[in-house]
Amino acid sequence: MPDQKSYKWFLDFLNQDEGHMHGLETILFAKQTKFQQMEIMATRNYGRCLVLDGKMQSSEYDEFIYHEALVHPALLTHPNPKKVFIVGGGEGATLREILRHKSVESVLMVDIDQEVVESCKNYLPEWHQGAFDDPRVRLEFRDARKHLEETKDVYDVIIIDISEPMEEGPAYLLYTKEFYKIVMNRLSQTGIISLQAGTTSLTALLCFSAVYQTLKSVFPIVRPYQAIIPCFGLPWGFALASKQVDPQSLSQEDTDKRISERITGDLRYYSGEIHQGQFLLPKHIRQHAERETRVIEDNHPLFAYD
Repeated sequence: MPDQKSYKWFLDFLNQDEGHMHGLETILFAKQTKFQQMEIMATRNYGRCLVLDGKMQSSEYDEFIYHEALVHPALLTHPNPKKVFIVGGGEGATLREILRHKSVESVLMVDIDQEVVESCKNYLPEWHQGAFDDPRVRLEFRDARKHLEETKDVYDVIIIDISEPMEEGPAYLLYTKEFYKIVMNRLSQTGIISLQAGTTSLTALLCFSAVYQTLKSVFPIVRPYQAIIPCFGLPWGFALASKQVDPQSLSQEDTDKRISERITGDLRYYSGEIHQGQFLLPKHIRQHAERETRVIEDNHPLFAYD
């Protein structure tokens, strides 16, 4: 066994009192962009990783879990998704998974940080796998909230793939009641949104619970769920919200049938069994989320370390 004292380490702080250490081989690229500190590093256990403002975003070896969990529940729930909007999604892996759906005719990806996207194109090709070059894709670099406020376009699915709401970071106004109202107005009648909602760790449930309550203040149907993302060191929360379609109404058999009929290639993580099981949150998580009173608003934002 190598002498661990000789390792270089990256400490991913999960909260103020807890962290996850990664053995580090090298930092491939680092830059302070206009919006955030970006690092692309090679780790010993998880391969290449994207880190923003000191927080692990995804890793080469398990990003498929995060991105399949984020994308496919929403697109499979929708009866016939054709037009999709991505908020964020810098690595291009969310885009990659959306484009696997045969019904999708157009995808607009709006990310505020062009430097992150361009760096991911160069250093993380395994993530996007050429998705940015697909003729169905349009990529814009601007404030996604402002774009949705100004456009009259309507989307079948909106995927919100952004970092946690860090103070001074670019994402905190994309977790508020006001933002979710804008998103709802840009959805078709059978439209659905998907987003990551922070950890479901026992000691750090505020973000997940507050996002759930904020979504409930806007959408009639909200379904929280979780997945295990090994490189994060914690279980991770997600949520789906819609006007009328309910992801929990899909049976295991129906989900597997839609996967077979709609998706190009084989999924590595997602299945009908996973679709059913992911909504079965442990009692302590569900109780915490239901009892939470915090609704996130523009003038009362939530930060990951609140």
